Amino acid sequence: TNLLMDDTLPSEVDKATLGTTRGSIVQGFKWATREGPLCEEPVRGVKCKLLDATLATQPVLRGGGQVIPTVRRAVYSSILTASPRLMEPVYRLQIQCPTEISKEVGPLLSKRRGHVVGETVVGVAGSLVKAYLPVIESFGFETDLRTFTQGAAMSYAIMDHWQVVPGDPLDSSIVLHPLEPSPLQALGREFLVKTRRRKGLGENVGVFKYFDEGVKDELGEEDM
Repeated sequence: TNLLMDDTLPSEVDKATLGTTRGSIVQGFKWATREGPLCEEPVRGVKCKLLDATLATQPVLRGGGQVIPTVRRAVYSSILTASPRLMEPVYRLQIQCPTEISKEVGPLLSKRRGHVVGETVVGVAGSLVKAYLPVIESFGFETDLRTFTQGAAMSYAIMDHWQVVPGDPLDSSIVLHPLEPSPLQALGREFLVKTRRRKGLGENVGVFKYFDEGVKDELGEEDM
């Protein structure tokens, strides 16, 4: 869920004129949150406040063609200056296995950034292990589990929730090495780069391309 709030003051902004562009402002916000600045994927949990607006007096100069792209750029730049993070889907697993090997499932999950959240006894010598596992780490897990337990365990997975990917996706100082697993704090950057490559986008996401020249001079590139 995303939220757009009108926090402008009547003493600073002409509310009547602003009201005529309300539909375009909302469309620009929806466009920006539908295709976010990081990977052109939907954005979650963003609240934007409209603090000020300078609008042309002529109606023809504040139509949708002018307002919608402008709002999109403003939302993009706001998101990129607010330390955005990527999110990933997480499976909830139910693993059925003999009780004597249930404790061995934890290390197998830990190698894939998963963890056990509970265990219940089923029948005489069986256990039901409940765990969470990121979807991207689930490929091949069923095979590894059966191999590790010699076919004595089986798992069922269902989408449960989203979680923040560790690491800053905008940290360009992180060096990614091909065919080598990235450390935990570099996953955000790795996911960003690989997703943008797959979509044919540039690897670096620069906030300054969404700023006007006056804003660039005011903030100063060295401060970013």
